[in-house]
Amino acid sequence: MTDGLPMAVPAPGLPSRVRIHEVGARDGLQNEKATVPTEVKAEFIHRLADAGLTTIEATSFVHPKWVPQLADAEDLFPLLGDLPGVELPVLVPNARGLERALALGARRIAVFGSATESFARANLNRSVDESLAMFAPVVARAREEGVHVRGYLSMCFGDPWEGPVPVAQVVRTAGALLDMGCDELSLGDTIGVATPGHVAALLTGLAERGVATGALGVHFHDTYGQALANTLVALQHGVTTVDASAGGLGGCPYAKSATGNLATEDLVWMLDGLGVDTGVDLGRLTATSLWLAGRLGRPSPSRTVRALAPDQAQSPEE
Repeated sequence: MTDGLPMAVPAPGLPSRVRIHEVGARDGLQNEKATVPTEVKAEFIHRLADAGLTTIEATSFVHPKWVPQLADAEDLFPLLGDLPGVELPVLVPNARGLERALALGARRIAVFGSATESFARANLNRSVDESLAMFAPVVARAREEGVHVRGYLSMCFGDPWEGPVPVAQVVRTAGALLDMGCDELSLGDTIGVATPGHVAALLTGLAERGVATGALGVHFHDTYGQALANTLVALQHGVTTVDASAGGLGGCPYAKSATGNLATEDLVWMLDGLGVDTGVDLGRLTATSLWLAGRLGRPSPSRTVRALAPDQAQSPEE
């Protein structure tokens, strides 16, 4: 691997620091066909923490039938107790998932909703309103326990069945999740069709509804190569939390057109070049993605990883 960092040239109107919400260990691995050993997942998370990431989504307490790759949640989470100062959110689909997470001491949980009826049916077998009704007691119970709650809102820009999603429709559902008690809301471009103007319009619509920018994160997929452009627009609108996946791994099991998440390395390269602090060591992060690529048996999709380590396909780094 060759060393390399961009020249830092700050741009006006950007936050001084961005918190990266790393989703590689959960969203990035959930679609892998071959089972990734629990010990490899645990080491992956430890390596991500060593690279400077302080929010690492660890797993999901979903029924193993739906996401077999994450069936080891009860075995994995206890292996992460030696990471002081690192937040380890977990996804919970329902009340049962929440109780499983609480029993292991989870202090940050996330629920996963949809802005569109079609995806709510495909993912949760419920309408949007029915899914919100299911989440309400989960969020209430978590807050009773003093647990931080993140709400994921998928299909914020486009839906493979319904097409473009109206801004007002997203604002309504986003408001409902925040009103029920979510501390934070991640706006998901699940199939990667967002463009910068659409991102700006949604953030403006949420601001007009009274949603504080500090309560928002963005979660872009790079299907059409727009993830970094969309992220930059979000930062210009005051967003300071960005979801990303080490190595660009991940997709969505219920939306076949969804390709990989924004690669954390690509995000860090851009932010380093803009002089925006993330606390992440790009070299260590790249080495981590190379290590995982070796375990998965294929090169990393991240453009930055490929640029910094062009020989990775032949000899993934240990």
